[in-house]
Amino acid sequence: MAESFFATIKCELTHRRQFATPTEARNEIFGYIEGWYNRRRRHSALNYLAPMEYERRMAHSQTRKILTVHRSG
Repeated sequence: MAESFFATIKCELTHRRQFATPTEARNEIFGYIEGWYNRRRRHSALNYLAPMEYERRMAHSQTRKILTVHRSG
């Protein structure tokens, strides 16, 4: 999965432009990851959900399980 992640960054971001400084590159990569990749880009390994949506659903599911066990116990 990590290899796919880095290949995606290369393909969708870094191969399209040249950065003037390392700081500019870091800022653009951070913006890509936090603004697009984690929030909106859908991933086949996550049932075509964005990572943040997948994590939100998993947390909700875990909370429901805990409440169900707590109530029945």
